[in-house]
Amino acid sequence: MPGKTIVIVAALWGAVLLCSAQKATAQEPENPTRAQAAEALQPVAYRLDYSVNELEDGKKINSRQYSMNLNAGDANNIKIGARVPVEPKNGEFQYLDIGTNIWCRLRERGGSLALEVRAEISNIAAPDQQSQQSRPVVRQVQINASTVVTPGKPMTLGLVDDPSSRRQFQLEVTVTKLR
Repeated sequence: MPGKTIVIVAALWGAVLLCSAQKATAQEPENPTRAQAAEALQPVAYRLDYSVNELEDGKKINSRQYSMNLNAGDANNIKIGARVPVEPKNGEFQYLDIGTNIWCRLRERGGSLALEVRAEISNIAAPDQQSQQSRPVVRQVQINASTVVTPGKPMTLGLVDDPSSRRQFQLEVTVTKLR
């Protein structure tokens, strides 16, 4: 009988130790590589602040600001303006989109941020800037850029001269990480 008691006590101790070991492994923290992988799958959000500056003789005379939030890997668009009717033929109308359109895509690559931008700014020329035609003249600036940006630092994406004046148009962006 004492041999059976030792076997029973040993079996009970074994069961206690087995349950304790299972409890301990269930409470261990998740594998760090899994946690890092899950965090890497979370999109990183950024705010992009654009400035469209109009310069004359190197001095800023006008500036317009546009902002958007964007997850890395995504594309987004800002569009503001008006649809202006034009009559190319008698009684037939077409519409022109006049205003500001900024499209961009932001990607993370090897620790860097790659930004691709297509911007179009258009307006109807003031009467003194138009020719003798009775039809309105549409002024347009397009800047397309692809570059690497540094968060928190403003970057000029493009600068173009207005061929009919001493003015220049500049597109600038500042990218800020949100989380």
